[in-house]
Amino acid sequence: MQEQQLNDWRTHALTLESEVNKVVVGQETPVRLITTAVFARGHVLLEGDVGVGKTTLLRAFTRGIGGGYQRIEGTIDLMPNDLVYHTYLGEDGKPHVSPGPLLMSGQDLSIFFFNEINRARPQVHSLMLRVMAERTLTAFNKEHYFPHMLVFADRNQVEREETFDIPSAARDRFMMEIPIVVPPAHDIMESLIFDTRFHDVDQLISNVPADILQFDQLNSFAKVIQENIQASPALRKYALDLWLATKDPVAYGVKVSNVDMKRLVLSGASPRGMGMLLRAARVNAWLNNRAAVVPEDIHAVFHETIAHRLVFSPVYEMRRTEIARELLSGIVHAIAAP
Repeated sequence: MQEQQLNDWRTHALTLESEVNKVVVGQETPVRLITTAVFARGHVLLEGDVGVGKTTLLRAFTRGIGGGYQRIEGTIDLMPNDLVYHTYLGEDGKPHVSPGPLLMSGQDLSIFFFNEINRARPQVHSLMLRVMAERTLTAFNKEHYFPHMLVFADRNQVEREETFDIPSAARDRFMMEIPIVVPPAHDIMESLIFDTRFHDVDQLISNVPADILQFDQLNSFAKVIQENIQASPALRKYALDLWLATKDPVAYGVKVSNVDMKRLVLSGASPRGMGMLLRAARVNAWLNNRAAVVPEDIHAVFHETIAHRLVFSPVYEMRRTEIARELLSGIVHAIAAP
């Protein structure tokens, strides 16, 4: 029965990917990683410049899985309460309160997008992180539940003034950080500029069939994946060696160009991070019709689940992206796969 369920859901998951790839072109790898996060039930940081299609991508996924989509913009004057409710003067001249983005969809909230989260103050981060961890919120003397919510957030990576970096402990709450970049193929770039179907986002997203998946069944099905996709003792040892190498790359002979390796890593991946890595790897194995995790499944999600968790010495933080990629590639090459 569970094997049939795994097969049926895989068919729907691949259909979802195919339909999203029709409206957000040139983003096959991010689409696969977001699909993985959806079935691994993990929150996601998105990395990318303005206007690369992050909002379109998330709206397309929401249409395909069902449930509510909400979004908020990070600003310097945003307060925690702004996530929960809005106050305004009505036509009667009296103050009124309406639900904010977190409460607007109620328990049907499926995807919540926090745009430019680092422009909001740490107090706002604190509330958002608590809701992410607990999926509950107390407001108006009532407990509100968000059992199906996944949070996606991106950061303003250009402006430094009036921004608040997300600390490493907060980044660790996100399963992945997924880069979204402009497709390098010239024909795709030309289509994005001149093909008018990409200019009307609402019409474009409407081309994704609604409710390919059932958002309110994803939590229970995610457990089926984790319980049925196996990891051999050799694979477990391999994952453990990768973890140890993130904590002490020097001991494994890993080198990064123009870096003092003894001063580079202050903290490697956390136990939570490695657990999320294996959750994502099991989903990748399932999407590829495998009954057990192989090293390629770990490699497929290794950088996206681990890079944002590494804590580097401050002198190297400005080069974080390039250093993390070279370091993690070096670790994968240094540790022999089973």
